[in-house]
Amino acid sequence: MSQSTPPQSSLTKMIGLDLLGVGRLHAILLIFIFISAIGVVLATHNTRQMAVQRENLLLEKDILDGEWRNLILEESALAEHSRVQSRSVEELNMERPAPDKEVIIKLR
Repeated sequence: MSQSTPPQSSLTKMIGLDLLGVGRLHAILLIFIFISAIGVVLATHNTRQMAVQRENLLLEKDILDGEWRNLILEESALAEHSRVQSRSVEELNMERPAPDKEVIIKLR
């Protein structure tokens, strides 16, 4: 009364033949499902990375906009007429010419 067990290789062979024969369509569909799932995961990952990068760029833009506004204010303060006039008198010893020394040139 000994029981004989079929060898393991025959079971593997039977499963392989069954997949290739009867379950070919199911195996192909399963492979396509795995490929599409991997594609969805990669697309989601790339979208999240781009969203983070966009947020970082928007923050950098806001910082640069603030610096630009400060530079514009500084430029307007430095180019003010009264400041230029006072610096020309103090640093360069410039003075306004007397009215009799002014020369007016007319073009015909």
